[in-house]
Amino acid sequence: MAVMNETGRQTPSAMTIAGSDSGAGAGVQADLKTFAALGVYGTSVLTAITAQNTVAVTAVHEIPTDIIEAQIDAVVSDIGADATKTGMLSSRVIIECVTESLKKYADVPGLRRLVVDPVMVAKSGDSLLKEEAVGALRNLLLPMAAVVTPNIPEAETLTGLAISTDEDVRKAAKEIVAMGAASVVVKGGHREGPATDVYYDGRNFTEFTAPRIETANTHGTGCTFASAVAAGLAKGLATEEAVGQAKEFVTEAIRRSFPIGQGHGPLNHFYKLWK
Repeated sequence: MAVMNETGRQTPSAMTIAGSDSGAGAGVQADLKTFAALGVYGTSVLTAITAQNTVAVTAVHEIPTDIIEAQIDAVVSDIGADATKTGMLSSRVIIECVTESLKKYADVPGLRRLVVDPVMVAKSGDSLLKEEAVGALRNLLLPMAAVVTPNIPEAETLTGLAISTDEDVRKAAKEIVAMGAASVVVKGGHREGPATDVYYDGRNFTEFTAPRIETANTHGTGCTFASAVAAGLAKGLATEEAVGQAKEFVTEAIRRSFPIGQGHGPLNHFYKLWK
């Protein structure tokens, strides 16, 4: 279902199911900024409220599962979604709630265009996923994903592999697709050299490379990338094409970032509007 704008044309919509970041650099706030910057109407389902800034996560309050389910129902029953993105799902019961809600709306195409960002650790190093929830993420949510977007540490946790070489990355990608995901992007931000992301669709590998930008302002990079992929899917792009445009968007948003706070500042999601 798309949203009508004032010209009478349809504007695609995307739903993010994720945690809130009070510093607004990551989480639902980063997702909604990304959707807006890429011309997609964004809706949100909060799974947790974090007290968070550029330095640390100081508190986490998980949203009760009945409220999470009610939010999904409210969005899908009225506005719908042309694509969906999940972020911080901190516990097994929340993952179970989200997967059951997505299954309930299996006839809504936008909920099958699912981008799973397996958020585990904040940029500050604080944990955002309980250890007992990893199995639920792997077994319940990944098989529903059109694309999964782990960084290297997340891919290591999901697969149990140590990843250091190009071959390790490709092996991990194959294992994640074997878990049931339609495709995966193993992001290269934690490796040395150029920032190379490896996309695998179960048949072919494609690499997306950008120069590494030396900056501390990388808070919310993973959230922004995944939501940019979802925005592309909402606009009808093929998955590989959506990944490519997300890579370009994130690279430029990092390049045009600015310092906020005393730690890792956010990306500049609206760099096209800034002189």
